[in-house]
Amino acid sequence: MAAETINSAGDAAGLAAMISRAAEQTGDAKRGPAPVERWNPPFCGDLDMEIRADGTWFYLGTPIGRAPLVRLFSTVLRKDEDGKTYLVTPVEKVGIRVADAPFVAVEMKVTASDEDGEELLTFRTNVGDVVEAGPEHPLRFEIFGENRELKPYLLVRGRLEALVSRAVMYDLVGLGEVIDVDGVEMFALRSGGMIFPVMPAKELERLSQ
Repeated sequence: MAAETINSAGDAAGLAAMISRAAEQTGDAKRGPAPVERWNPPFCGDLDMEIRADGTWFYLGTPIGRAPLVRLFSTVLRKDEDGKTYLVTPVEKVGIRVADAPFVAVEMKVTASDEDGEELLTFRTNVGDVVEAGPEHPLRFEIFGENRELKPYLLVRGRLEALVSRAVMYDLVGLGEVIDVDGVEMFALRSGGMIFPVMPAKELERLSQ
């Protein structure tokens, strides 16, 4: 057991078992994300694990088809200041590859906030996180590629973001409105008492032509 390392796992199930055992040794085995921000283990190299742009996880070149395994791995993810993403346990930190964002927002619900009745956007990710867009979980938007593709991102926890899926993005953009932001008319969204600018209203007009 002492020689057991994350990099020695032969398959995804074995890797999941190692991570579970490592958490149990510190009393941190519980549902939900692990307290990875509190752990400071040594870096033990890179792992042959990749999260593709569509949210599919691969280990050793094979897609991980079991949702419970993906969910477990997602709870020990951490993105550090170096911009890289890691699987982190109390005793090891290993690097993985992320093509875009580690999570995908696959569902959105629009409700009124209990406090002030303002619009609240709640998202569900492909790994089961439920996140309300607001001060602690901001939305940001990028314009990508020659086709000027709009890509919305939601901060889930730490530095980890979810890319809003294309289907959800259309519903999200449908909620947008033109709002004056510091003297500039911006196409923007509201949630949790916050305004999240998408792009200048003039640019939206050009893209719509």
